[in-house]
This record gives sequence, C-alpha cells and structure tokens, in this order.
Amino acid sequence: MGTPRSDMSIKDRELEILIPVPNINVKDHSKSSSPSDSPNTPSSSPCRSHHSSGKEAFSKVIRSWTSKKFITGCVILFPIAITFYITWWFIHFVDDFFSPIYNHLGINVFGLGFITSMTFIFFVGVFMSSWLGASLLSLGEWFIKKMPLMSYIYSASKQISSAISPDKTSQAFKEVAIIRHPRLGEYAFGFITSTVILNTNTGAEELCCVYVPTNHLYLGDIFFVNSKDVMRPNLSVREGIEIVISGGMAVPKVLNIQEVQSILSPRVGKFVVPQV
Repeated sequence: MGTPRSDMSIKDRELEILIPVPNINVKDHSKSSSPSDSPNTPSSSPCRSHHSSGKEAFSKVIRSWTSKKFITGCVILFPIAITFYITWWFIHFVDDFFSPIYNHLGINVFGLGFITSMTFIFFVGVFMSSWLGASLLSLGEWFIKKMPLMSYIYSASKQISSAISPDKTSQAFKEVAIIRHPRLGEYAFGFITSTVILNTNTGAEELCCVYVPTNHLYLGDIFFVNSKDVMRPNLSVREGIEIVISGGMAVPKVLNIQEVQSILSPRVGKFVVPQV
C-alpha cells in the first residue's frame, strides 16, 4: 500500500491527463493581435481595386490610341489603293484592245497593247482635228443619229465628254456658277451651259442657263437665272467637276467671286439690250 503522498501525485497526473492545460503560443498571439487584423486599420481590398482600375484605364488608352492610328492608316492608304487599283484595271482594259493581235503574232509582252492603244488614240485626235477627219466624223454622227437606240446613247455620252473637252468652242460647261437656290441664304453649285435672251413686254433680259447636278454629272436640274444674279467663282470647269464628283470635299477654303464686265454669249456675242 502506498503512501498518501504518492497517492496525491498519482491523482494529480490523472487530473492532468483528463483536463489538459492549453499551451499559449506566442506566435499565434502576435498574429492575432497584428495591426492588419485590427478594425482600426484599412483593409487591402481598396488597394487592389485601385490597382485594377489603373490597369483598365491604361488598357483603354492603349486601345483608343491603337484604333486611331489604324483608322489614320486606312484613311491614308484607301485613296492610294483605289488609285492603283483603278489605274491597274484601266491599263488591263486598254491593253486588251490590241493584246490579242500581238498574242496571235506570238508576241507576249505586257503593256505593248496599252502603248499601242494610247498611240492610236493620239493619232485619232490628230486626224479628227483636220478638215477630212471632221467631215468623216460628221458623216458617222449622221448615221448614228438615224439609229433609234444608239442615237440617245451617243448624244448623252458626247455631252458628257464635251463637258471636259479642252476645246473651248465645243465645251458644254462654259463656266462654274453659284446661284441662290432653293431658299434665301442657301446657294447651289452649277455650271453655265449657255445664255438666252428673253424678250418680254418690259424689255429684253439675258438669262444664263445654269445646270445644277443632283447626282454626280449625268443628272441634274436646269435653271434660267438673270446674268446679274449669277456668281462666278475663281474656279475652272475641271475644278468644278472635281468638286461635284468628290461630293464637295474638293472645295477650296476660300472662294473669290469674279466680277464680269460684259457677258459673252456663244451665239450672240456681247450682249446688247435691243430697243423694244
């Protein structure tokens, strides 16, 4: 039988086994009491959101800059590409007129048909400028005008080609004109095609026949405007055609109106009001 002291020590050990005393961890206590977990310190989520918003703003700036430069490149390259494409198509189109002849002869040289076509057109212009060529052209036009369908096609195409003709006597568009139309304060861009003398009970008045294109050059309206009300800008006919074809994008920044002292009519010469 043991002593009472040994019995007490055994009981204390049993109590320690049944009820363990928790060990206090200094590291855990320091972590739990860290200033980052205290309610008085700010959390890390606002910092992360600010960092992500900065990334989004930077990416938006990069995307905007990239899209602007890409559109700028397209704007610069588009007219160049269209010009080269139309020029290449025109060379092939003209080259096909005489290239079959050279291919039949066994000569396969690209561009030889184009050079031959340009030379042929030049000599046609030289020949038609002579008296014999003009007589043959008149005879050919007389035959074409006798044909029902071809006469309309030929007349319309001839009027369009004569509009840009370097010959001033046969030019359909005489001058570029600006008229007040359709309301006060609004102006219309057109071309003077001819002049007309209008005889009324009050006297004679010279009117300019102004053609105002509404769909490029082949469709438009005709207005008879008093010659004093027609404004003539400092533009040539070819510059006016470029303005119409480009939809107004080729208009100069400043237009100066020319003052005309006397109107020269292609049919009556200098206009003189007849006595009624």
